[in-house]
Amino acid sequence: MKNWKRIFIYALLIVGALIMIFPFVWMILSSVKTAVEVNTTPPTFFPAHPTFENYVYAFQKAPFLQYFVNSVIVTIACVACTMFTTILASFAFSRLKFPGRDLLFTLLLSMMMIPFEMLIITNYQTIVSWKLIDTLPALIIPFTSSVFYTFILRNFFLSIPDSLYYSARVDGASNWKYLWRIMVPMAKPSLVTIGLLNAITCWNSFLWTVIATNSTEVRTLPFGLYAFMTTSGIRYERLMAAATIVVVPMIILFIAFRKDIVTGVSRGGLKG
Repeated sequence: MKNWKRIFIYALLIVGALIMIFPFVWMILSSVKTAVEVNTTPPTFFPAHPTFENYVYAFQKAPFLQYFVNSVIVTIACVACTMFTTILASFAFSRLKFPGRDLLFTLLLSMMMIPFEMLIITNYQTIVSWKLIDTLPALIIPFTSSVFYTFILRNFFLSIPDSLYYSARVDGASNWKYLWRIMVPMAKPSLVTIGLLNAITCWNSFLWTVIATNSTEVRTLPFGLYAFMTTSGIRYERLMAAATIVVVPMIILFIAFRKDIVTGVSRGGLKG
């Protein structure tokens, strides 16, 4: 009975994995097909004559190199700022004692129910008033903190024994030194998780890029897909090539660090 149950669970997981992976496989295969093959009915799965002309056209149609550099700059800056603010906020809400700490943290958690789309107008007004519209900082500032990542890291910090904190304080370590010398190295799995999830979010950001930028010099990779949608129709093989350029770096990053993501999320949910 146990063997049948295990077989059923694994079969269910395999089917779910195939359903999740299929769109990415179809995108990559379609990117090396010709226009005739993409529009063939019924569709063919594997390309009969693979070609990389779609990728050459993608780089010629839109300045993907400039978009790629902008995406890297924005992603690195957002991850660095978010990590710094998350570490400080998590330490404050897990170790420092001040009036209304738990109430304030509860209020911050309640903000997670507010979708980002509701904050676009406020963020846009702020960026305009600071005269940062159509600049790279405009793509970075709204993503320099996260309540969700603070929640994950705070829960991990709470799992660290208080005796370790008091021992460090007795030995003369300040809160600042205790945070960066002891707590941050111990929280490496959670920090890796936060960094990777935040990198994926920033890399795929599209709506805010369209609103906050006007020129190609400061736009990022997801916006480049717009260049393949014209009034005369969509060449899907070229669009799939462009989409592959955008998606593949994050797929590789996720596959390389998937174990760290699972470990960090699970440890972050142990207490709190």
